[in-house]
Amino acid sequence: MPKEETTIERGWPGVYEYELPGCWVVLAGKADADNERLSLKVAKPNDWWFHVRGMPGSHVILRAKPGEKPDRDTLKRTAAIAAYHSKGRAGGVVAVSCTQARYVTKPRGAKPGTVEIRKETVFKVRPALPERD
Repeated sequence: MPKEETTIERGWPGVYEYELPGCWVVLAGKADADNERLSLKVAKPNDWWFHVRGMPGSHVILRAKPGEKPDRDTLKRTAAIAAYHSKGRAGGVVAVSCTQARYVTKPRGAKPGTVEIRKETVFKVRPALPERD
């Protein structure tokens, strides 16, 4: 269920927070600076990172759970959230890159919110937010 204005830290309203089935937590940045902070400071190495390919959009983090790997459905639902929070929202099927946060880095001198990724998997999904209970 979307919690559109919750924060992961007090005083930082720059993130949307969602919960997926199985108690998986998803965080999406609202602006370039929020995206950078979410991807490079907040995300832990085992968290999963998502971003729509080839167009502007939120950086989206699926929080890892100790000893548990998300199933393909959870990864695809998170990719759909990343597609929703992008310029591809009104399109049909959108390609979304996914990797673990440990493979996300900021190029030297790059503008806020710009990152490079390695070891990506691409999901093709329709933009969507989780359904409310």
